Amino acid sequence: MLATAAITLLALVASLALGAAGVGEPVAVLHVAFAIGIVPLVFAAMGHFVPVLTRSGDPPPAIRGLPFAAQVSGAVAVLAMQGMVPRGALHAAALADLALAVALAGWIIGRARRALGTPHPGWRWYAAGLACLGLALAGILAQAVVPAHWVALRNFHLHLNTLGFVGFAAVGTLPVLLPTAVGTPDPEAAGWLRRRLWPVAAALAAIAGGAAALWSVAIVGAAVLLVIVLGLVAQWLRRYGLRRMLADGSAAALLAATAGLALMLAAGAAHGAGLLPARPTLAAWFAGFLLPLVTGALSHLLPVWRWPGPATPSRLAMRARLTAHGGARAALFLAAAAAFLAGHPVPGAALAAAGLVLFVAALVAAMRALPRSTG
Repeated sequence: MLATAAITLLALVASLALGAAGVGEPVAVLHVAFAIGIVPLVFAAMGHFVPVLTRSGDPPPAIRGLPFAAQVSGAVAVLAMQGMVPRGALHAAALADLALAVALAGWIIGRARRALGTPHPGWRWYAAGLACLGLALAGILAQAVVPAHWVALRNFHLHLNTLGFVGFAAVGTLPVLLPTAVGTPDPEAAGWLRRRLWPVAAALAAIAGGAAALWSVAIVGAAVLLVIVLGLVAQWLRRYGLRRMLADGSAAALLAATAGLALMLAAGAAHGAGLLPARPTLAAWFAGFLLPLVTGALSHLLPVWRWPGPATPSRLAMRARLTAHGGARAALFLAAAAAFLAGHPVPGAALAAAGLVLFVAALVAAMRALPRSTG
C-alpha cells in the first residue's frame, strides 16, 4: 500500500507538471494522474476498508496485487494515448482494467456475503463505484465498434470515471473517514450511506447519460447530487462544528474535498449550460476535489498502513507530521480550483503545485524521521 501511495503521488506531481508545461497530449497527461495514480490507489483503499466493513480477514495476495496490475495497465494506456505504442494497446489496457475491476468487485461481494453479521453499507458504494468504472471502460471499448458516437461515449466515460468511480468511492468513504480523523465516530454514518445509495446512483446515471445525450438531464442529476453532498456537510457541521474539523489537518482536507466536489458539480452544471468551457472545469475537479481528497485520506491512512494494528507512538508521530498544515494545503487546493474556474490556469497550477509539494515534503520528512523499527 505504501508503494501504491508513493506512485500515486508521483503520478499526480507528474501530471500537474506536464500539464503546466504544456508537454504531452492533454488526455494522456490527465490519465497519468487517473489511470496510473488514482485507480490503483482506490483499489488499494478498497482492499484496506472492505475487511473492516465486513469484519473479515486481510485480503489475499491476488487482491493485494491488483493496484500494481492497474498501474501497469494505466501506464500502457498513457503510452497509447501519447502515440508511443500502437493505439490498439489502449483497448487492451481498458480490457485489462475491466477484468481487474470485475475481480475486485467479485471479492468485495463475496466478503459481504460471508460477513460476520450485517456488513457496513459502505461496501455497496465500493461495488457501485467499480460498476461505474466497468461501464466507463466498456464505453472506451465501444468506441472501436461505433466510432460515429465517439463524442457521446467520451463524455459517458469521463463522467462515470470522475463522478461515478471516484465519486462513489469517495462519498462512500467520507462519512466514516472524516469522523475517524476527527476522533469521534458518527452514529448516523451507516444510516446515511444506506439511505443515500440509490439517490446518488440515480443522480450519477442522469449525469453520465445526460452528458452523453442530453445536457439538461445531466444538470438535473448534478443538482440532486449537489443537494446530497451539501446535506452531508451540514450533518458534519451539526455534529462536530467547523472549528473542530479545521483543527485536524486530515479532516480539514477531507472537508475541503467535499466542498470542492460541491463546487465542481456547480461548475459542471455551468459547463452544461454553456457558461464554462470543459478544460477549466476538469482542472478544478483535479485541484479542488481530487488533491485534497488524496492528501487528506493519505494523511490519516499512511501511518495506519505503515504500522497496522493498535496505535503506537510512531504512528501518532507520523500522523502529526502529515496533518500539520493540512488546512493550509486544503486552502491552496480550493484557491487553485477557483483560479481555474476564473480563467487563470497559470496561478491555478502554481497554487495546486504548492499544496501538493508541501504534502510530499511533509511525507518525505516523516519517512526520514521515523525508522520502521520504532514504535
